[in-house]
Amino acid sequence: MDKAYVDLVALSKMDSIGAYFVTRAKTRMQYRIIESVKSDDEGVLADQLVLLTGPKSSQLYPKSLRVVQYYDAETNEELTFISNNMDISALDIANIYRNRWQIEVFFKWIKQNMTVKRMWGYSENAVRIHLWIAIISYLLMAKIKAELQTPYSITEVARILGVSAFAKTPIRELLTETQSTIENQNVKEQKLF
Repeated sequence: MDKAYVDLVALSKMDSIGAYFVTRAKTRMQYRIIESVKSDDEGVLADQLVLLTGPKSSQLYPKSLRVVQYYDAETNEELTFISNNMDISALDIANIYRNRWQIEVFFKWIKQNMTVKRMWGYSENAVRIHLWIAIISYLLMAKIKAELQTPYSITEVARILGVSAFAKTPIRELLTETQSTIENQNVKEQKLF
């Protein structure tokens, strides 16, 4: 999770059900170091077991946490992570957080390239089915675009096929028409309304 979502009550619930988390630490987080672990992993500056000491935070999350400080050479940033996972290496903690960003990028890509405006359901199965259908639809549009070598973008291909779903015009003709023909049709349709 990103540090904007650090919610100690939610983190405590995750811990109580046996799940683990990795998130960025808030910059003003107050804690007492219980133990420091030596790490030879490249980029790892510190690996510590801590207890939160802030009056409110110590009540909301009374268990020990792991704090990993990491230097990212690519971005020239020093990052501090907190986790309840004590079993993996400090470098794995940093990499888990880094890979979280790939998930964010994937969802951003889905929102920009697929028509997933609203989910059909919110169970894990419904979300999976919805995303797989969206991905398959996108790949079919990409395949059609590639095979017909159309100048239209994948979004335009999807839009043209969506509008022409019940037309008897072959797909090849729909996607190889000249731009001026399509613009003329749009002008005619606008005049009808």
